[in-house]
Amino acid sequence: MTTSVDVPCAHCHALNRVPDARISEGPRCGRCKEALFKGHPLELTTANFDALGARGDVPVVVDFWAPWCGPCVGFAPVFAKAASQWEPRARLAKLDTEAQPQLAQRFNIRSIPTLIVLRRGREIARQSGALSAAQLQQFIEGALARG
Repeated sequence: MTTSVDVPCAHCHALNRVPDARISEGPRCGRCKEALFKGHPLELTTANFDALGARGDVPVVVDFWAPWCGPCVGFAPVFAKAASQWEPRARLAKLDTEAQPQLAQRFNIRSIPTLIVLRRGREIARQSGALSAAQLQQFIEGALARG
């Protein structure tokens, strides 16, 4: 029996069913034909959060940050590089807490940067503070093993 993974498209928000065996082959959206995985973090907003962060079978690692935050800005290149390494096992996304205060409040963000791993919209792990590449890898691996 073939199993599949539901993956929301970052471009048109359509939910795509991708066979497990083909998830690493650069799948494209059935509706808009855009690549489902692009190797860089998604930008989350109130308009797309529920479509991208709360649906699909691929866990989403969200970096809650702000442009005025020095540690956030310093961590950004580490996080961006990790996106290409983790896809398609996990999607990485950024959420600007200044531009999206409702979402920061919804997740009770008290300090930034804060990383939250979501599986189908449910929080499975949280970590505050900027991380090194090795620490980020360890955090994501631990979260995926638990969730």
